[in-house]
Amino acid sequence: MDRAQKQVELDQLKASLSDTDIVIVSHNKGMTVAQVTKLRTSLRKVGARYKVTKNTLTRIATKGTEYEPLNEILVGPTALTTSRDPLAAAKALYEFAKTSNEKLVILGGFFANAKLDAKGIETLAKLPSLNELRGKIVGILQAPGGQIARVLRAHADKAA
Repeated sequence: MDRAQKQVELDQLKASLSDTDIVIVSHNKGMTVAQVTKLRTSLRKVGARYKVTKNTLTRIATKGTEYEPLNEILVGPTALTTSRDPLAAAKALYEFAKTSNEKLVILGGFFANAKLDAKGIETLAKLPSLNELRGKIVGILQAPGGQIARVLRAHADKAA
């Protein structure tokens, strides 16, 4: 890469970091092009991006931002996963690492002004989605009404 290409890459990386809610750092050593393509496709479906970057450019891009604590884990061949939907990105990356490819190792990330380790990303990935939570709330709200109807029906059956 010449200086102009590095500057373009740096500008793109800064723009990507400024428009994200979560950044997950992972090792991608030993992954084939087909595996990376499959990962990118699965992440793209949930609105996330997967970018293999040079660690020095990432360190420069994060300098002076909230993502600067990530510089400690930028060692070796790393890639950044960024997304506006933190749960979807964490779930997709975690599921891919768990089921499809043992060579993808999640190192950590940054979400909600906090640095997360690999266990933190795993915990985030295991949280229920917003739609699942909505379904549980609806079920909780409907349960008392259903029980009242059953009690009244049972009482009416006894009276008849």
